[in-house]
Amino acid sequence: MKWRSGLVLLTITTLLAAGLVPAAEAAEAGHHTGQLPDGATWVADVPESWNGTIILYSHGFGPLVPQDAPDAATAGALLADGYALVGSSYSGPSWWALESAVGDQFAALAALEAKIGAAKRTIAWGTSMGGLVSAREAEDPHRRIDGALTTCGLVAGALNLNEYQLDGEYALAHLLAPGQAVKLVRYGSQDEAAAAAATLTKVTGDAQATPAGRARIALAAALMNVPTWYTGAAPPAPRDYETQEAHQEQTLTGFVLGFVMTGRYQIELAAGGNSASTRGTDYRALLGDSSHAAQVRALYRQAGLNLGADLAKLGRDADITADPGAVAALARTSTPTGRLRVPELDIHTIADQLVPVEQENWYSRRVAAAGAGHLLRQAFVKGTGHCAFQPAESIAALHAVEARVSTGRWGDAAEPERLNAAAGTGRYLRFAVPHLVGAISAGRGAGGG
Repeated sequence: MKWRSGLVLLTITTLLAAGLVPAAEAAEAGHHTGQLPDGATWVADVPESWNGTIILYSHGFGPLVPQDAPDAATAGALLADGYALVGSSYSGPSWWALESAVGDQFAALAALEAKIGAAKRTIAWGTSMGGLVSAREAEDPHRRIDGALTTCGLVAGALNLNEYQLDGEYALAHLLAPGQAVKLVRYGSQDEAAAAAATLTKVTGDAQATPAGRARIALAAALMNVPTWYTGAAPPAPRDYETQEAHQEQTLTGFVLGFVMTGRYQIELAAGGNSASTRGTDYRALLGDSSHAAQVRALYRQAGLNLGADLAKLGRDADITADPGAVAALARTSTPTGRLRVPELDIHTIADQLVPVEQENWYSRRVAAAGAGHLLRQAFVKGTGHCAFQPAESIAALHAVEARVSTGRWGDAAEPERLNAAAGTGRYLRFAVPHLVGAISAGRGAGGG
């Protein structure tokens, strides 16, 4: 009976348009993939009973492979709760794909909606570098999302990242191995960056054997915003400076130097040059901004070293300059403006070795200066590690964003007590975020030193 099937189809279409039948009933459930015009690929998963919300997931720094959730456990929980998930690979010449990421993400969202129908609500969710992507999506005035969740996000952007990482690397190289030429910027290849990282890692590991070496490692770690908690159930005691430094050295030699120096090559490849500078930097002032300054001073006293002389030497010998074109490129593609258009919640562990929690301090000031402070909330997890959240903690944060979108106000949705009640882990806490050492600001412009 063709006329009956046509009538049923017409009736369903009419009811869908009127909002009387949930769009979820028309959704094409299952796993979906596709390719975008710029070559990026996308992946999506849709549950049998879609709740009408799409999670637009932005993956972190790494190979340009599409992901639609941070991990399998979180994906499973979200799908079980009825969320549809989508994310793109991004595209471009390097893993630092901020030039294309926002556009590719919105294109992936459009491709999924073409298959399953328009979402009732879309939440941007980004992890690490993807947290910078989701923060930029939350600023986009032309494309629609309803809220954003940024987890362990690189929300201070690439210019800040390159500046403070270079400060720490320069201090290690210049104070621990002044006779060695360790290349710190303008890498010609990934192999050249990896070789420089291996050299600096060995220099740092060897220096750990002496009190003078440990003091200088602590100084470099402070300039680089390296946390004093790396492993274990609890952080070292506030005045246990020796143990704190040991955690910082393990962080630097264990993986951070290798990761960030090879990562710098990828950022330079995307930006077309080096965006960071040491020339003209006041290293005494930078240390004064650090929450680890007391630790550094104590270890210098124990080693019998002159901290002032080392800081003066760093400033006097600093000669690395930035490439203006690279600064401009990263300012355009990879630095948030703070002009939020939708509510955003950021969550961060208090001891994050790759994206220091101090980034949240810089970002909150940026958002406030843009007049959007009422849209932003930040919450902190007592834990060590990059993106070391339990799935329940991330999903509790997602529900807090949804509550803000639904009610139009934050209330206590993002307070530690509410998040802990929802997550059941008890790790959310109130936390005063320290200043980001070496941040671009008045007196230290982007790439200017």
